[in-house]
Amino acid sequence: MHTLPRPPPLTIWLQAIRPRTLSAGVAPVAVAAALAAADGVFHPLAAAFALIGALALQIGTNLHNDYEDYVRGADGPDRIGPQRAAAMGWIAPERLKAAAIATFGAAALVGVYLILRGGWPILALGLASIAAGWSYTGGPRPLAYLGVADLFVLAFFGLAAVVGGYYVQALALTPAAWWLGLGVGALATAILAVNNLRDRDGDARVGKRTLAVRFGPRFARAEHSACVLAAHLVLLPVALQGRPGALAGLLALPLALRLTARVWRTDGPALNPLLGGTAKLLALYGALVSAGLLLAAKLL
Repeated sequence: MHTLPRPPPLTIWLQAIRPRTLSAGVAPVAVAAALAAADGVFHPLAAAFALIGALALQIGTNLHNDYEDYVRGADGPDRIGPQRAAAMGWIAPERLKAAAIATFGAAALVGVYLILRGGWPILALGLASIAAGWSYTGGPRPLAYLGVADLFVLAFFGLAAVVGGYYVQALALTPAAWWLGLGVGALATAILAVNNLRDRDGDARVGKRTLAVRFGPRFARAEHSACVLAAHLVLLPVALQGRPGALAGLLALPLALRLTARVWRTDGPALNPLLGGTAKLLALYGALVSAGLLLAAKLL
């Protein structure tokens, strides 16, 4: 039986939505908006709705993960990451599931405007995003339990978010959005790599076959390093396509190098700050790239 004191209800719900990870929802939309502004096609209302929708999708996914990992036994007493609301008995699992459904519903409502503006491509992207968020840890074959969640994160928290966010503003596509989507998605995947590295022993016991479980801790550390490196390398083709301001993202390299070095020599609960640090790296990278694009276009 858990004996930790019960936090206030607001604190519990804030912890359940995992605010430290929300940079993965904000950064791609910010980058898409800055790229659209630099290209002269910025649409404030579309950008705002894209941000709200992205955050609703991520929060819904986080709440549903809390519920599913609890009912599947992944969040047991031996968990070394932050405490989860269902596992601690702070929120009834059924309430978490209901909150997740409501949040996904809010994302769908926000998406109505984006669909009216962007047409069937946004409808398809929205439906795929909700389905992927739900099946991340839910359904008969959850993505996280199969070891393919990394591809989901790269695709939806990177490519789909940046390219889709740009499209609903410009109603057109540009190669730079794809490259920047890869960069943002790579850092979001790096966050997941640290998470899976930390949780690999507990995940293995409940059959959660993440890449860290399948291929071991060395692979997970190499995945983190590769993702961080890739995020900075993709800025070069963006610059070569006439947007040199994107190179401002390279200013995040000192933090990136320190993080990768620490991930290679850290394990267990000591990885918790590095998971948060990778989320901060994503936020910094997104802010630097966005600011660089705007400065180069003389909009900031």
